[in-house]
Amino acid sequence: MACPECGDQLRPRDRALRCGTGHSFDIARQGYVGLLTGASTKMTGDTADMLDARAAFQGAGHFAPIAAAAAHACTAGIDRAPAPDEAAVILEVGAGTGYYLATALAAEPTFFGIALDVAKPAARRAARAHPRMASVLADAWRGLPIRDHSLTGVLSVFAPRNPTEVARVLAPGGRFVVVTPTADHLNELVGPLDMVRVDPDKDRRLADSLSGLFDRIAHTRVEFPMKLTRRDVTDVIAMGPSAFHGTPADDPRIAALPDTTEVTASVTVSTYVPTA
Repeated sequence: MACPECGDQLRPRDRALRCGTGHSFDIARQGYVGLLTGASTKMTGDTADMLDARAAFQGAGHFAPIAAAAAHACTAGIDRAPAPDEAAVILEVGAGTGYYLATALAAEPTFFGIALDVAKPAARRAARAHPRMASVLADAWRGLPIRDHSLTGVLSVFAPRNPTEVARVLAPGGRFVVVTPTADHLNELVGPLDMVRVDPDKDRRLADSLSGLFDRIAHTRVEFPMKLTRRDVTDVIAMGPSAFHGTPADDPRIAALPDTTEVTASVTVSTYVPTA
């Protein structure tokens, strides 16, 4: 970790992270460290209710194939550490509950993880997600509190990303894994329940945002059916962007659904390496 004030390395000491120049950041009793500095961030992140819904949906295993594909992309075919005397570390940006990063760490027992999110409820949850995961409260758009070229991998699942900062913190040979929904994701619910639609041009915009910084080395579509109860449908609405756009979780149209509804999960998992 790097000090957000001066960039010096942060080291743990007395329930805090401290740098050599004297800046100190307390580790909260919930287990996360707050590295937000300066003026209030404009980014709000997810609410506690959204994270509760996400934890319930993820806990039911509906997105397990997505988590497995992201974990494989993060860990397959890469050096186990950026240097012989350093640990292999994966950073998840916009980590939310920490579910996807925890899945990657479970697959690789020698790896460590950093879950970064701008929302305190997310930082609290991620602190409990895995014993080899550190939880950090920070705004990625202000700069990642990470030393240059120190990370084995960076993961972004359904989350905004800061490509310039990701390129700076990745070690040579490191991977940047981005998971984005396709236009078919949750398609059976989007129209009937007026959910937020996925931009069909999302892949092109992603490629444009990474151009000049990263080269794509793998691109996989992960698509599968899910059988969702009305409770599951309520959670999937409440956990995503539709929660911000007026799709109420108690919509009477949900009550009119059958006991179970088959719904498509559809994402792309793209793996990038820094451009030489």
